[in-house]
Amino acid sequence: MADRLVTGSRKGYDGDILALCNPLEPWSPRFKNDAMKEIENGINNYYIKSDDKLIEVKVILKKGSKYLMAIDQTTNKNILDILLNC
Repeated sequence: MADRLVTGSRKGYDGDILALCNPLEPWSPRFKNDAMKEIENGINNYYIKSDDKLIEVKVILKKGSKYLMAIDQTTNKNILDILLNC
């Protein structure tokens, strides 16, 4: 299993995360469905480095749909929403 640092995210018009990105890595961009499968099957871990802590990207089931989220426990915000767009 590989740990992959995420530095950007591609967002849809409704704010949904469509892809995870790190322009310095050959796996980037990793589209939403592929990233979800990898996370759920334990193939790869995706994380964000924020204020010297690592925040794991998780697959969250909300209202019957799956979403990629990385919740910062101190602010309770999805960090993927505030990353640079890629």
